[in-house]
Amino acid sequence: MGLRHSGAPAIMTAHPVNAHPARGLHVITWGCQMNVYDSARMGDVLRPLGYAPVDAPDQADMIILNTCHIRDRAAEKVFSELGRLRLVKEARKEAGHSTIIAVAGCVAQAEGEEILARAPYVDIVLGPQTYHRLPEMVARAARAGGRVIETEFPAEQKFDFLPESEAPQTPGNLTAFLTIQEGCDKFCSFCVVPYTRGAESSRPVVSVLAEARRMVASGVREISLLGQNVNAYHGEGPDGTIWGLARLAYALAEIPGLVRIRYTTSHPRDMDDALIAAHRDLPQLMPFLHLPVQSGSDRILRAMNRGHTADEYRDLVRRLREARPDLALSSDFIVGHPGESDADFEATMELVRDTGFALAYSFKYSPRPGTPAAGAGMQVPEDVKDSRLQALQQLLRQQQDAFNQTMVGQSMPVLFTGTGRKPGQIAGRSPWLQPVHVQGSPSLIGQEIMVRITERLTNSLGGIVEEEKEYA
Repeated sequence: MGLRHSGAPAIMTAHPVNAHPARGLHVITWGCQMNVYDSARMGDVLRPLGYAPVDAPDQADMIILNTCHIRDRAAEKVFSELGRLRLVKEARKEAGHSTIIAVAGCVAQAEGEEILARAPYVDIVLGPQTYHRLPEMVARAARAGGRVIETEFPAEQKFDFLPESEAPQTPGNLTAFLTIQEGCDKFCSFCVVPYTRGAESSRPVVSVLAEARRMVASGVREISLLGQNVNAYHGEGPDGTIWGLARLAYALAEIPGLVRIRYTTSHPRDMDDALIAAHRDLPQLMPFLHLPVQSGSDRILRAMNRGHTADEYRDLVRRLREARPDLALSSDFIVGHPGESDADFEATMELVRDTGFALAYSFKYSPRPGTPAAGAGMQVPEDVKDSRLQALQQLLRQQQDAFNQTMVGQSMPVLFTGTGRKPGQIAGRSPWLQPVHVQGSPSLIGQEIMVRITERLTNSLGGIVEEEKEYA
């Protein structure tokens, strides 16, 4: 299913510079963590042209809508947003200001020609593999009547052409995303990623480590490695050999000051013995793994082209937990894939009961144009999908609540990242990604501190600081 997605857009902007008169840049980001990372890098690319962040579209000389194609009706949501941006562009023109509108990301990749046809006021359409060419696209769009579309998969790796990243765009610069792998070769029947992000490719090790060191030097304490199939990472190492994700994790763990490493999203087929051993050996590698399974029915897994069985998934979970007994899992599930019977759905429920998940994301199947499942017969009625999803989510919520309840009374290291909503409160994350709130000094922000958990709240944990010295 790819990386985790949010329903509402996030705003990401570039850092200001002084080399040229500042131009306003406003980036609206929809979708996964990789899109958040890409938006920040687009800001890096445009920085030498004098683009600096602004808070609202009506202040922007350039507006980028970075899109996601995972959600249902994604394209229509993009056109709805573009209608609002058209009014902004017209109002700025009346005031004597020009505005470049660009559509980036996976919807741009899939619907490029349609975007230009339906929204002729859009100046640039670019796929997720071409944003390193943005300065050239801006120059072309600035010419009289110039409209640019770049949705081919270029031969060159975009990461070879990107400038050094600025400090991460995260609260306090304490946590950051770092894309190390893109694309997918798995071709799951329901998924558009291979068509919008292309084939699997990995960044060279030297590039990844250099960016990670810059992040840590800027104050980052936790890095989340990103990829459509991040554990398929196969980057070229400094010695010319190919490194897997495990070897990369060992190298990252040697960076002084980096206390936490996470990665998402994983595929069961790419979880090798070396990576399982890394979970055993590296304290920096957090004991929380997002490992999508999608279904518990072997018949549906075959129809999905997942390449593994339900029992192979169970065995993989067993080996992971043997290596790291405190490891907790999250996963993705799709209900109502074409041809899913009551027995198939019950097999999914059985796998959930057998495995136990600390967190999970579940969705009704919805067709994606161009994918094999979209044209398959035996589509499941919507009311059946609705009832199955409700039953699955109820079970998953019970497991999540039970897992969180086991935290009460435990002591754990919490990385504090900011202030809480209440006076005197600070907030952070547990090793298992749960939000944790305590009464404490803001001086603890940026540190990993031992906390005794005293209560389970609806979506977070409450606790008491045990010792006001950094946990290391």
